[in-house]
Amino acid sequence: MSRIAATFEALRAKGRKALIPYVTAGFPFADITPALMHGMVEAGADVIELGVPFSDPMADGPVIQKAGEKALALGVGLGEVLEMVRAFRQRNGATPVVLMGYANPIERYEQRHGTGSFARDAQAAGVDGVLVVDYPPEECEQFAADLRAHGIDLIFLLAPTSTRERMQEVARVASGYVYYVSLKGVTGSGALDTAAVEAMLPRIREHVKIPVGVGFGIRDAETARAIARVADAVVIGSRIIGLIEEQPHERVVGVTIDFLRTIRKALDA
Repeated sequence: MSRIAATFEALRAKGRKALIPYVTAGFPFADITPALMHGMVEAGADVIELGVPFSDPMADGPVIQKAGEKALALGVGLGEVLEMVRAFRQRNGATPVVLMGYANPIERYEQRHGTGSFARDAQAAGVDGVLVVDYPPEECEQFAADLRAHGIDLIFLLAPTSTRERMQEVARVASGYVYYVSLKGVTGSGALDTAAVEAMLPRIREHVKIPVGVGFGIRDAETARAIARVADAVVIGSRIIGLIEEQPHERVVGVTIDFLRTIRKALDA
């Protein structure tokens, strides 16, 4: 059983919901990410999503785009992200880590290091799951098989516009959990319609039998608690990026811990 599956099973047994914070690797400082990941766990994170910086992040709004641009300017690419995960694993062998990003950095990595190198090196670093925004399920069966062979889950997005056929395709290939994008738009945009999420999740679960996390638009304890009533996990990204982008180095981890503790408390209420 993968770390992700074991985590969700343990949470389910306790009647709890997963808190999944997202942060762009290498932001706002190139050396901060492992410490920030440990802080997230201290604050109650169950899974960590680590964004791989990319120059053309089509699904991300201006907050995360800006974070990615800064990380790239600091020299953070996929190789550096794997090293950050490896550093985190020196002290934490339990919390699942998911890389979230785009096809280009992975394909470029394999051009440089050889076919199959990404799955091999991700496993060696301690990665548990990968979410590639622009890999549709029908076009990445070999990639999914390579990841499975290395014990890594492939996670997919579903959206308010997803058809039954798309849900069935995702259900056939996905493992770990499915990430439901609660808004029509990019990360950090719009106001969350919790009633619409509540209506959509039963439709998804007709086809998807693994846990369903919800993200895009969750910004505070109130919306997190509302989503947790119907979802298996709550994903928060843009709000964290916005909170830490102007912080001095010594405040980044503390500010993140303080915020995530309010979300954890709401989820457990």
